Amino acid sequence: MKRIYLIALLLFATVLSNAQTNPPTDLGTIQQNLKKLDVLGSVLYVAAHPDDENTRLLAYLAQEKHYRTGYLSLTRGDGGQNLIGNEQSELLGLIRTQELLAARRVDGAEQFFTRANDFGFSKGPEETLKIWDKEKVLGDVVWVIRKFRPDVIICRFPTTGEGGHGHHTSSAILAQEAFTAAADPNRYPEQLKYVKPWQAKRLMWNTFNFGSTNTTAADQFKIDVGVYNTTLGKSYGEIAAESRSNHKTQGFGSAKQRGESFEFFKTILGDAPQEDLMDGVNTTWKRVKDGDAIAALVNVIKRNFITEAPEKSLPALVQLLMKVEKVPDIYWREQKTKELNNIIAACAGLWFEAYATEPTYSLGDKINVRAQVINRFNYRVKINSIDANDSSLALQSKELPFNQVQTFETTAAASALTQPYWLAAPHPVGVYTLPDNTLAGNPENPDLPKVTFQFIVEGKPVNIDRRIIYKYVDPVRGEVYQPIEITPPVTANIDNKDYIFSTQQAQTVLLNLKSFTKASGTISLKPVAGFKISPEKIDFTNKDKNDEWSVAFTVTPTDNKQKVVELEAVVNANGKPFSLSLRRIRYDHVPAITLFPPAQTKLVYLDLKANGKKIGYIAGAGDQMPEALRQVGYEVHLLTENEVMNGDLSVYDAIVTGVRAYNVNERLAYQQPKLLEYVKNGGNLVVQYNNNNGIVVKQIGPYPFTVVNRRVTDENAEISILDQQNPVLNYPNKITGDDFSGWIQERGLYYVTNIDPQYKPILQMHDKGEEPLNGSLIVGDYGKGRFVYTSLAFFRELPAGVPGAYRLFINLLSKPKASTGTN
Repeated sequence: MKRIYLIALLLFATVLSNAQTNPPTDLGTIQQNLKKLDVLGSVLYVAAHPDDENTRLLAYLAQEKHYRTGYLSLTRGDGGQNLIGNEQSELLGLIRTQELLAARRVDGAEQFFTRANDFGFSKGPEETLKIWDKEKVLGDVVWVIRKFRPDVIICRFPTTGEGGHGHHTSSAILAQEAFTAAADPNRYPEQLKYVKPWQAKRLMWNTFNFGSTNTTAADQFKIDVGVYNTTLGKSYGEIAAESRSNHKTQGFGSAKQRGESFEFFKTILGDAPQEDLMDGVNTTWKRVKDGDAIAALVNVIKRNFITEAPEKSLPALVQLLMKVEKVPDIYWREQKTKELNNIIAACAGLWFEAYATEPTYSLGDKINVRAQVINRFNYRVKINSIDANDSSLALQSKELPFNQVQTFETTAAASALTQPYWLAAPHPVGVYTLPDNTLAGNPENPDLPKVTFQFIVEGKPVNIDRRIIYKYVDPVRGEVYQPIEITPPVTANIDNKDYIFSTQQAQTVLLNLKSFTKASGTISLKPVAGFKISPEKIDFTNKDKNDEWSVAFTVTPTDNKQKVVELEAVVNANGKPFSLSLRRIRYDHVPAITLFPPAQTKLVYLDLKANGKKIGYIAGAGDQMPEALRQVGYEVHLLTENEVMNGDLSVYDAIVTGVRAYNVNERLAYQQPKLLEYVKNGGNLVVQYNNNNGIVVKQIGPYPFTVVNRRVTDENAEISILDQQNPVLNYPNKITGDDFSGWIQERGLYYVTNIDPQYKPILQMHDKGEEPLNGSLIVGDYGKGRFVYTSLAFFRELPAGVPGAYRLFINLLSKPKASTGTN
């Protein structure tokens, strides 16, 4: 048995009642959970992305009807734009995962995902399901259904396309197929080692009225979800707004709605409901064997509950727990046992958490854990044990004194990297590569470090898990909780995402290393064809935990062939090789996010000529373009409003506005005349794409055009050149069709129409089966200068090191000296 330390409260950090790992124990929550205890029904809502879910309906189902309610988002929203930072793709998906979990903590539902990757806008399900690898993603939906066992499944979108986005339609197609497949033992039979086939009662479509699309009808089944919950003191419209406002990367702060509000439904499969969504489903204890006795006891507990003394209900709750543990239906036995354990802890006045003493541990280290417990109701409760993943602290039914914090120390093993499981291996465009198919559905790693507390209440053992977290006090934010990090022994971050070569001149590749334990070893770069790397390796010795240092390698092209290759760093630390970097994402509205991407960069050799040197940049949303331009030698200065309004803009060879700048920067309405004056006097203004909704000026350019929601999603779509002689295709680089090879995710978005004749459309393209679009790149002379508007997805292509995109964008920045315009 490990030694037990009882540490006075004053020697440890202040404990607050709103601790993140201890669920709410207020009377309202207890009463809501007692009501839920009496309901045996479940509903699964299915859609494609974070923000697709109907938060008002989820809150109503979870907290008014008390069903077990889940939201299955097929993707993590990786392909969208970020309105609060510059994270894109998988990094954005990590933030949106946490935003969804925060939303679920508000509305009371649970969160699930498939392995599908949000690869960007898709115009139809054929493309989506091909890129997603339909059978794998369908298998994930079937897996979630078989595990969650919903009585009713609800789609946000129809299979007929009214949802607009190909991902939306695909989510409905997959839900419809999974409804049947989940019940068929011949479909995905490998899953049956862990779960049983499951047939939901019905599949519904939650019809909608969005913008100009109204799919609701008076004869559809409907539910008033605008009711007021007296226990919570809120309507479901208010709860929904709080939930949805967690989607901050999408700018979805929402107003609270009050009063009557109907949701409409159309039956897709199964029996249509007549009176209630659960028609034909027994949601009482009668659905399990010997459930009548349990229901009777639940009613006694609810009837006799004393708000001033919740502990008075403990004898009956423990008696109920023993009955529930004998229920033969494994699913409801597990669900209701978990619910009961939490209710018992709340009614006993128990508060308990587990903290790591440090925020970061190296793989294989021991985590020093401090577990704290307090008995706040002066009820005779004992603590029997605290179990971590590699140790058990036996406490021999120690009685917990009234209102005195008890602190116990133990250890846990740092046995697995806290790497998001869906990012643990390289993946193709459409789906993540899972190390184990049974991980599908999980919003986070299921094996994150935890401890199990065992209490003795009324002689009955009660087991409850708590995640091990790190806690500290910030002078501004107060008490802050964050997940602990389990890291490689040494991480290696390469200084740049890519290195652009246009000559055979050598460049220095700088690596920033960080040790998370006592370490010695070597660092090297794997050899790559077409480049010479020196030195071969660099040694390091006796590095201590949290030591940071840098090393430099020289990389020299050995030929002048255009190429893009991956360069990987390898750290051999304490005899084991690792090729991982460290990335931390920090926002106040979500927990700290840490991941370990491959320690890689791109070496890009391209035929590139540049003109001009100094670029003024007005940042947009989720913008990584300034760093990409610095990679090819430009001096990029982020312009302030004062510099635009009062500075000398003529010193800039070009001024660029970031993506969606005219959506997110309302001050551009006042700066616009100065920018156009800069063009008129001989400047070169390049404006990147903007959403057609919420543009802050009436007219972006010197002459009219209209931004519309038209795009080309096929990154390989054929390009037709409309104006071969235009300088943007010839100076300083000659642009050909080859420059449009190797693009990623899409060609462009939010193209323009109603183009004034003063502009010259340069390119034409289209997705398969659609009409040609010529609004991806327009150029117009204005005064002595040039105005460029482009909807091409340079914001994706340049950070990805796409050679042709670099060459074309450099041309947009390079106005020939001899060019003169007219008014």
